[in-house]
Amino acid sequence: MPHSHSHPPLPAPSQEGSVVLEIGGTLGALIIHTSPAEDGLEIEVSLAGGAAARTHAAVRPRHLAGRTVHCAVISPLPEGDYLIWRTGGLVEARVAVHGGQVSEYRWQSGSAHASGGAVTAQA
Repeated sequence: MPHSHSHPPLPAPSQEGSVVLEIGGTLGALIIHTSPAEDGLEIEVSLAGGAAARTHAAVRPRHLAGRTVHCAVISPLPEGDYLIWRTGGLVEARVAVHGGQVSEYRWQSGSAHASGGAVTAQA
């Protein structure tokens, strides 16, 4: 389900330490790691029981010490089980987000649908 609002141009790639996550209590965050081919792709997520209400973030390069990674960072998210959506209404994965933590997922490049791969890390 594509969203129907416009966005300003994508921001420049972020530098190490420049992304702030709002986590704590019942709020967590989700980082979706991708390949460079997904730069600029908007990835949508929704609570597992509320697929109509989605939020999204664009994949951007993140320059870290000695390397660059591509990912979408979605924060804050109320704790719960989330669906990660591909274009065309396909579900990529289901990921648990816990309050006070950062959950991570590896996007399956080029696949129509992937199974799992979710990891949760304590913040």
